[in-house]
Amino acid sequence: MSITNFPELTIILRGYSFEEAMFVMEELAAMNTSVGIEVTTNNDDFARIITEGNKKFGQQLLIGAGTVLTFSQADQAIAGGAKFLLGPKKFSTPIFSLAKERGVVTVPSAFTPSEIQVMFDEGADIVKVFPAVTVGPTYFKQLAGPFGIRPLMAVGGVTIDNIAAFKKAGVVYFGVGSSMFQKADIQNRNGQAIRKSIQSYLDKLAEAGSEEDESH
Repeated sequence: MSITNFPELTIILRGYSFEEAMFVMEELAAMNTSVGIEVTTNNDDFARIITEGNKKFGQQLLIGAGTVLTFSQADQAIAGGAKFLLGPKKFSTPIFSLAKERGVVTVPSAFTPSEIQVMFDEGADIVKVFPAVTVGPTYFKQLAGPFGIRPLMAVGGVTIDNIAAFKKAGVVYFGVGSSMFQKADIQNRNGQAIRKSIQSYLDKLAEAGSEEDESH
């Protein structure tokens, strides 16, 4: 797939049971909004979650795999219908080749300007800067000086309080994990609270985008 249609916000599902992950996806699908769902490979049932999630909600949600560390994990995820692969480190050439062959978006991780460029040179569609909170929004603004606005994803410490600042600094994509939901809301199947939390992030991004437009 092309990154033209890749959602601005990706929700990271790490440490959820199969039932919890299905519940979150069901709530998101009902919102009828464009978000990505990253199912991390350190969920015991990650391949099953991706497969079943795609069967039930693949028309409404873009479901992919996260914490992809090995070719085997990439292969399993893609076999289950993953539309994208994210990782906390650089991807190997075999992972890039497999993803390209299957039309799957690659989002490896990098930190320094040189690492970011290497990942783009090797075929990355988007490069994840992780942990983003360590360098903060200013880092992305500085990168835009020599490189221009690149398809970078800020992941790691992105919260409702700083996501607008990252967007104004030129970040195009965002991955949000543990700060997105209260664990109790998922355990108690509080769908209203979950939808409200997601909407608050989407609203922040929309506000930041409209402020940018007005300033140009």
